Amino acid sequence: MSSKVHKTIISANHKWYNINFREIWNYRDLLKTIVKRDIIIVYKQTILGPLWFVIQPIATSLVFTMVFGRIAKLTPSGIPNFPFYFGGLLLWSFFAETFIKTSDTFFTNQNVFGKVYFPRLIVPLTTIASAFIKFLVQFILFIGICLYHYQQTPEVSPNIHILLLPFLLLIMASLGSGLGMIFTSLTTKYRDLKFLLQFGVGLLMWLAPIAYPLSGIPEGMQFWFKLNPITHVVESFKYAFLNHGFFDWQWLAYSATIAIVVYIFGVFVFNTTEKDFIDRI
Repeated sequence: MSSKVHKTIISANHKWYNINFREIWNYRDLLKTIVKRDIIIVYKQTILGPLWFVIQPIATSLVFTMVFGRIAKLTPSGIPNFPFYFGGLLLWSFFAETFIKTSDTFFTNQNVFGKVYFPRLIVPLTTIASAFIKFLVQFILFIGICLYHYQQTPEVSPNIHILLLPFLLLIMASLGSGLGMIFTSLTTKYRDLKFLLQFGVGLLMWLAPIAYPLSGIPEGMQFWFKLNPITHVVESFKYAFLNHGFFDWQWLAYSATIAIVVYIFGVFVFNTTEKDFIDRI
């Protein structure tokens, strides 16, 4: 009686577009395990633990409120300072964490990648999942803050565009993950980029309407700020939940298009690099 022999061939010689979604789905338990590990490791030996999820954005929002809201008076009239800054920082933190952690994928996991096989795209996906969990906790707090101000300030109210929230998060996740995969691939060859990353992310935040509204930019310069795809995601988020901000379907479609292109290019570079990155590091 003959028996069938099943073989699994693991090869680095695959096309960049040959993404085995079934294989990624089969490794979903690994994704859950890595996400759980990442969250536990960060807060395991801290006194306050997961409370840092909300302490950090609250503290930063308070600083922004004092410096940019009350001293510089950059907040639009009619909008409470705290929810204005908290909402912007909420989305920015989601993007920045996805970007920064993904950009260190190859160096952080080089020992594991060299010994164990699993779909490498699992790691960027776990970064998005971890950032989303953190965002969800902070978003619940943001909703509580908004509910309070809805009662205190009639001019501040939600609108139907809050239904766009999953779409806005998808744009930010695609931008952060795509840029992160590009950077982690480039840093395997150009190590200096690691030192420029933190500076670049900090600079990028000031080019987005986090500490100021888009309407506060002189009209002659607004176009250049609109070229930043993050601008329209943040402004749309504030418009949806605070009823103040710049919202335009065409510009939001522009942001989505940029996010798709960046993510596809990131996957291309990532899949190309993973075949021989062990030899470079």
